[in-house]
Amino acid sequence: MHIQEFGEMYLETIYILSKKSSSIRSIDVCEYMNYSKPSVSRAVGILKQGGYLEMDSDGYLTLTAAGLEVASKIYERHTTLTDMLIHLGVSEKTAAEDACKMEHDISDESFTAIKRHIEQNNKE
Repeated sequence: MHIQEFGEMYLETIYILSKKSSSIRSIDVCEYMNYSKPSVSRAVGILKQGGYLEMDSDGYLTLTAAGLEVASKIYERHTTLTDMLIHLGVSEKTAAEDACKMEHDISDESFTAIKRHIEQNNKE
């Protein structure tokens, strides 16, 4: 199943929240993303059906292996692209906003090339 941008955003949010707490509920996602409860509930249901997310009987969310793979990939893209743009002189706020747009559309090939370029320049 191909995951759409909205799904990547939810998974990335759950990944970020999981770095701060092991107990994540849909309400935490609502608050972090500033989305309504019905929107988050619908997204959680879709991500559960897709095998990216599990919810226990108490309502706690956990990324599956597939969900973790997608979330960590998007998070790496976001942080790498944000850092690169800041290094190029873009303000932190704009860099984060632009990285959020770019992270979902950039190809694996282009992102790998950007990472390689950054790593080579950091060695110098």
